[in-house]
Amino acid sequence: METSSRELQAAEYLEKHHIKELVSYLTSALLFFRPEKPKEYLISLLERLRIAKVTGVAFPFFMDNSNIVAMFEMMDSSGRGTISFVQYKEALKTLGLSTEDEDLQDDGHKITLDKFKEEVQPSLKTGFL
Repeated sequence: METSSRELQAAEYLEKHHIKELVSYLTSALLFFRPEKPKEYLISLLERLRIAKVTGVAFPFFMDNSNIVAMFEMMDSSGRGTISFVQYKEALKTLGLSTEDEDLQDDGHKITLDKFKEEVQPSLKTGFL
């Protein structure tokens, strides 16, 4: 019983402090930029995130419109102009914009580039910190 209580406390702590989203963001940034010195890059990134939080200035995310389009095009390998809901959901997780517990509803429609951009861009601007 003590173990489940500790697990619950740990899960609540991670959720309260947005740790899963932070780790996902840091991992995505590493894979996107592939810096020569990843540990120094992460330290620098965390410092910039801290400064952004303290000053209230929005942190500039690494994804811009061209990156969003490129990500969509990679998923749309057939060039049909749409991706599946599963691909869409995985992209949101990769970008740290969705959590495991978040219940995204599949309405049966394919996701177009415009819909993808409409969903991703505002989330990247608001961030998670």
